[in-house]
Amino acid sequence: MNTDIDVSRHRNAVEFADGVYWIGALDPTLRTFDIILRTANGTTYNSYMVRGSEGVAVIDTVKENFSDEFFARLESEVDYHEIKVIVLNHLEPDHTGALPELMQRAPQAKLYISQRATSMLKALLKPSADEFEYTTVNTGDTVSLGDRTLRFLHTPYLHWPDTQCTYLEDEAILFSGDVFGCHYCDKRLFNDQVGDFRFSFDYYYAHIMRPFKKHVIAALKLIEPLKIRQIAPAHGPILRERPRRYVTHYRELSTSSLTREIGSEDRSLIIFYMSSYGNTARMAEEVSEGAAEVDGVRVSLYDLEGGETEPFVDLIEEADALLFGSPTINGDAVKPVWDLLSSLAVVNLQGKIGAAFGSYGWSGEAVRMIENRMKGLKMHIPKEGVRVKLIPTEEELGECRVFGRDIAEVLVGKSAENSVIDFADLV
Repeated sequence: MNTDIDVSRHRNAVEFADGVYWIGALDPTLRTFDIILRTANGTTYNSYMVRGSEGVAVIDTVKENFSDEFFARLESEVDYHEIKVIVLNHLEPDHTGALPELMQRAPQAKLYISQRATSMLKALLKPSADEFEYTTVNTGDTVSLGDRTLRFLHTPYLHWPDTQCTYLEDEAILFSGDVFGCHYCDKRLFNDQVGDFRFSFDYYYAHIMRPFKKHVIAALKLIEPLKIRQIAPAHGPILRERPRRYVTHYRELSTSSLTREIGSEDRSLIIFYMSSYGNTARMAEEVSEGAAEVDGVRVSLYDLEGGETEPFVDLIEEADALLFGSPTINGDAVKPVWDLLSSLAVVNLQGKIGAAFGSYGWSGEAVRMIENRMKGLKMHIPKEGVRVKLIPTEEELGECRVFGRDIAEVLVGKSAENSVIDFADLV
């Protein structure tokens, strides 16, 4: 087997275990993936081939405009009549672009997809989808290549509902789909030969897997017991050197560290605010004091004027409740609040408690706009927010304290009325 690899110099399949080949494609000039991911090193579209005594399996294909590279590598090792099995771990177009042509060239091959992939297959291959027969599989299902067995692991939402992993039992190779992948293109192909891709690995996790942490944990329960000699992901380097450390790293990235700081029984409530003339800041302080009166709630208060928003994302992900305070300026919440809210697409906020408050001079739209954004993020808004016109009075500050205490009581399981507190209506 080759130890010094440069796959950019040829279009041959690369054998990395007995009868197991990489037949993917390189895309070194790609700089943006799916609009939201930057790719400073490009990416790879990894496809694999496994040869058994009773036929060949192809696992995933490549993006359509890289099909020629894929077919050249496939043809360097196999005749199309030998292909008996095609596995799709994930049906996103960068993994299925060459599928229609492959099935035309190997019509005898049986297609295996996850149970949740049926509708996606039809959408991707229309109108030709009805021409293809397929078999749906779930965790524990297997397909035989004679002397070799592929076993399937259902790993949904990593990062689409259809995703699965495929495990080659005799070689202990996990074809992991997008799990353990990254957008990092290096012609040397293997993690013990390529450049330092740690940033790309963590960046990929943060933007692709992080919103689905609970599904990552569920997948790890299936993967961790496996004997693993190599991990072959759909993007980035093949992990043949110490592959277990990447599994362990996923566990670390997906496990909350907050409980080590505040205790597993406590709840975290974070208040972010921005203030023009100090009025919203005074409200924030009272809301914080009120929330801190409730046992079992750890309150943190952050002025957005004092820092960038990106470092707060980790705090938000592990918090149980989020409160945002903003004045209304030109009929809107202030930009740092929106910047923070817009950065939360990579975090699963569903079910977290949210609330808003703020002062205003004329119309006071900021609080309602923030609430609508939190509702769009599927957060739970137990109380409509506090709005104070201009400078808060002592009475109004007292009501802010009550507001904070009410939110904290909801957080620990006590009830609070869903009421509107708008002191402009009292003037």
